[in-house]
Amino acid sequence: MLEQMLDLDTINKLLDELSFRTSRSSGAGGQHVNKVSSRVELRFDIEGSAWLTDIQKSRIKEKLSSRITSQGELIVVSEKSRSQHQNKEDCKERFVELLQQALKPEKKRFLTRPTKSSRLKRLEKKKQHAQKKEQRRKPDV
Repeated sequence: MLEQMLDLDTINKLLDELSFRTSRSSGAGGQHVNKVSSRVELRFDIEGSAWLTDIQKSRIKEKLSSRITSQGELIVVSEKSRSQHQNKEDCKERFVELLQQALKPEKKRFLTRPTKSSRLKRLEKKKQHAQKKEQRRKPDV
């Protein structure tokens, strides 16, 4: 199908289309956290991308819908490190991973029959369960 994985050349072209925003990280960290904008937010406009096909765009929207804003931007955030540069690299890596996962073709599931032993196990379990229920009944007098 046309939903193949992205090649290295396309990935590099997509990385040029990214925009970044920085802000202060949340959480503990003392004075450093309060004065340095180390949190990085990566934004990617899916519809505005010149390097993705329409099929790839729709597939990304479908698979990553929880990460996409109402304006159609894919957002990836990182605040793991105290370094803005490391957080930016982390965002890029996660962005590529997300796209690769979204565009990975799904394996078709082949229908299989239950094995004989699995059917016998299921029936045996049913018998044991029925026996347990039977023992809970009041005796006939």
